[in-house]
Amino acid sequence: MNKSFNETLSLVKPMIAFLIPVILASVLQSLGQVFGIIVVGQTLGVDSIAAISAFFPLLFFLVSFIIGIGSGSSILVGQTYGGGDIQKMKEVVGVTLSFTFIISVAVALIGGFFTVDILKWMGTPENILIKSAEYARILFVTLPITFLYMCYTTFMRGVGDSKTPFYFLLISVILNIALLPILIFGWLGLPEFGLNGAAYAAGLANFITFVILLGYLHKRNHILKLDSDILRHLHLRGSVLKSLLKLAIPTSISMVSIALSEIAVITFVNNYGSNATAAYGIVNQIASYIQIPAMSISIAISVFVAQAVGSGNISKIKEIKKIAISLNYLLGGILILILYLIPNPILVIFLDNTETINIAKSLILISFWSYIILGHTQAISATMRATGTVLWPTIFTIISILLIQVPAAYFLSHFTTLGLNGVWLAYPFAFIVNFLAQSSYHQFFWKKKSLKALLR
Repeated sequence: MNKSFNETLSLVKPMIAFLIPVILASVLQSLGQVFGIIVVGQTLGVDSIAAISAFFPLLFFLVSFIIGIGSGSSILVGQTYGGGDIQKMKEVVGVTLSFTFIISVAVALIGGFFTVDILKWMGTPENILIKSAEYARILFVTLPITFLYMCYTTFMRGVGDSKTPFYFLLISVILNIALLPILIFGWLGLPEFGLNGAAYAAGLANFITFVILLGYLHKRNHILKLDSDILRHLHLRGSVLKSLLKLAIPTSISMVSIALSEIAVITFVNNYGSNATAAYGIVNQIASYIQIPAMSISIAISVFVAQAVGSGNISKIKEIKKIAISLNYLLGGILILILYLIPNPILVIFLDNTETINIAKSLILISFWSYIILGHTQAISATMRATGTVLWPTIFTIISILLIQVPAAYFLSHFTTLGLNGVWLAYPFAFIVNFLAQSSYHQFFWKKKSLKALLR
């Protein structure tokens, strides 16, 4: 008993040490976004909030593949680093950077050329269409730098360094907050860009931070500094790319499914007017906070399990998952409880439109309790993915989203008296189905086959 407790404690300490900077980084990132939303909402009005909200699902759809690449590369970096193969790790970094740059340029071009058409197809209200399209184009142009910066923070977490990404995210958020009013309102003699200033501030902050980060890594002789060993691997090497895509594509497909569902949801929401669209955007920002513990824990699981696989210490996997799930219920539960107790004081921070606040409150009360279930599901899925089992977790996610959430949202909002509330009720349905499917596969198939194969 004492031995088991000591083993658990030996894992809890490094996991907490890793988690704290990751959670703080997520909080900082959300704070930067929330600050922008508050400035826009309180000074430029509900229509500007709605313009940003209408664009977000489109951006999420186009960046989904990059998110999958980052997830796959972190597992490969963790496994090679855990196994002590530093040269192989740098090859993974070089190939990932090359592939990410190519994809990001393609995404920027597609987004730039077809933004208006896609926003029209999504049913974006006419009174916010032009604003949303202009805002979107600026962000698309800056995507290559943003994606490369995201990749580098993923690499660092893969080798167990969660502090450096946090420090540089702090720099990025400070820069973004400082630049936001300057570019929106035209301070210091600069032009007044209005809503577009928020997009310029985000892109410029990421660019400056990425340049400083590369300089810092070189000066500190960090294992991931951009040296000749990484530069000579800036190509699409077949074997590494194949391993990367094997992990990345299923994750990307699941992310694309989520993005497609959000596009579908925003089209349903747009039918209820710009106030509903604005409420949806505000709640998305709050949801990003609620999901911080679960997302951070998922990152920690991927890193710790991948390193355990790379080092051959497979026996730790069960304990890592157990600790992670407990932390999900503790940390996520506290945040959800606070939000349920005081929704109005939180919502009025963003804007003072009563109708929008009431819509947002309904969304929170109906769906947010189920995010704790989503966090449990993500912990199970991250454990399986970090060992290389990615196909079935992806299939279950796609089914729960495209075959449960979207049809349920459509049916409940169009053919029942629930109206807009039917859209919100579809989220818990999807989360529960995904949880049951992932848990069943994990218990009856993954444990008996994949985990046993690793233990041999």
